Parts: sequence; structure tokens; C-alpha cells
Amino acid sequence: MKKELKQILFFENLKAEYKTLGEVPNEIPDGYVLVKTKVSTLSCGTEKANFIGGDVSGVQPFPRKPGYSSAGEVVGIGNSVSSVLIGDRVVVTGFFGKHVNYVVVSEKNVVKIPNTVNYADAAAVFIASFSLAGLRKVKLEIGESCLVMGLGILGQFAIKLARAMGAVPIIAVDPVKERREMAIKNGADYSFDPFDNNAVSEIKRITNGGVNTAIEVTGVGAGLNQTLDCMKKLGRIALLGCTRNSDFSVDYYNKIHFPGITLVGAHTAARPQNESYPNYFTQNDDVKALLNLIAGKRLTLNDIISEVHSPLECQCVYTRLVSEKNFPVGVQFDWSEE
Repeated sequence: MKKELKQILFFENLKAEYKTLGEVPNEIPDGYVLVKTKVSTLSCGTEKANFIGGDVSGVQPFPRKPGYSSAGEVVGIGNSVSSVLIGDRVVVTGFFGKHVNYVVVSEKNVVKIPNTVNYADAAAVFIASFSLAGLRKVKLEIGESCLVMGLGILGQFAIKLARAMGAVPIIAVDPVKERREMAIKNGADYSFDPFDNNAVSEIKRITNGGVNTAIEVTGVGAGLNQTLDCMKKLGRIALLGCTRNSDFSVDYYNKIHFPGITLVGAHTAARPQNESYPNYFTQNDDVKALLNLIAGKRLTLNDIISEVHSPLECQCVYTRLVSEKNFPVGVQFDWSEE
């Protein structure tokens, strides 16, 4: 029986639709595998930017294909595939994990899921690997302080990972009270509202003069400037958030040059392609590291997920993403019925 290929698409500004695109291919190219999606995870910032149709660098014209973090089961393999078998559970890497019921992808872009890791955790691992890359790039040492500016899904994962890596204290900053409360549950020692006039002085007091490391995840100029205000001399900042608006200024001499602050770009595309080395891992190696942490009960990700939806509900989900100030940090689509 032929299988239908179904996918969530953005056809124009503010319009999402779950469409049947034809049939799932019977023949799989050499070196490729067919994965039946079980769970996919929203990346709220990226998908919101694509849904509203703004002038966003690097996005494709309409129709746009949202999503990039999913997990599923291998149901077909092409010739010469050697790393996975039919029936294996896998994470899809390399931005190929769209919100789609089946995906054909190179075997280089799947990573096997350990038996003890569920699909909900596995479907969040690719996004979480972005936060892990940011923490690697600031070269966090056990016992150093870490500030996370912005507490969406990447910020919450950064809190969890900073704790697993031995950061102390961990300081979470976000204007939304519920997100600050979530960060405390995820391992932050302190949380602050960035609009509190005492936030910077309190952070410096707690850390004896400023934080050693920071993960900036807001992607806005005000967030970066306040992060810089919180840094200790010779501190290191990973720019994990996608700064899509350059209309802001920074006092480079007083905030960066004189105190010797290191700013490092932490977009997940800025990685080695073939081989990992200290502080710079490939995407697949970071995914494997996270899966092993989850399997070893050192880390959980799915407790950040607060809503699970059918892909049939996509228009409602994305409309809420734009309109609700406190839209949930963690949302997934369940493809088990598709």
C-alpha cells in the first residue's frame, strides 16, 4: 500500500497548513535511509521568524518548510548503508528533521538512539546540541560562574547543561516570570528580571565582580549589552541567539576591549564538519554526547516539553506562537497517528 507524504508548510505570512505532497518514494538512493517521524520539536524563535514572513536572513521563499529537530524509526534503507538497520530508532541531524511524516536523509545525518531514551527526549536533542556547542565554545571550567541571558528553549537547555558541566553559580535572566521559575527548576541558582534596575549590581555581587562565562540567547542588542555589563574581566560570551537586527550599538572599548572579553559566534553551523576537537564538536558528536547523558540518567530534556499536538493543529499552534506572550518554551508534534 502506498504511503502518503505529509508535511507542515508555511504558504504565506501567518498561514500554516498540513499538506499531502504525494507518495513516499519506494526506492531509496544509495547511502540514504527513509525515516518515519515519531516526534518533532518546535524551535520557537526560528519558526516564528519564518511564520511571520519578515525579512529574515537565510530563509527560503514561500512555501517554507519549518522544523529541524526530530526523531523516528528507520523504515527503509538504500544500498551501501552500513550504520543503521530497518527498525532502528534515530535522531535526524543536519536540519533535515522537518515537521514531516517521512524523510529521506543520508545515513550521515542520523544517529541511533539508545534503547533507554524515549522519542520525546530524542526529538529535542538536535536543538539541545546548539546550547551544548555554545557552552563548549566558552570553555566552561568546573566551578566557574555562568549567566544565561534569555530563557526560551535554548536557554533552558543551556541551564541544564551548565549544571551538568559543573558551573556555579548559574544565573538565569529573562523578563518572563514563568521562564525564570522554570530555569530555577532546571538548575539555575539565581534568576533575575533584566528590567530590574538592580539586576546587574546583584549579579556582580553574587559572583564577586562578574560572571566568568555567559550564553547570550536573546538575539537582541539590549540582551548583549546587559550581558557585557555583567562580565568579569577576561570573561567569555557565546552568541547563541540569532541577532537578526543590527540596529544597536556597543561600547566596544569599555565593555569588550579594555576588560578583555571574548565574544564567540555560536551558531550551530559554525562547527567542524568531519572531526571533533576540544571545545568544537561536530553536530553528530554533540548529539551522541547528549543521548549518552540522557541514557546515563545525567540529563533529561522532555521535562521542558509542556505541550504535544497533532500536526493537524499546526495553524492554531503557530497562531498562538505569534500572539501569546507566554507561549510555552517546549512544544512538540506527535506523528504517531500519521
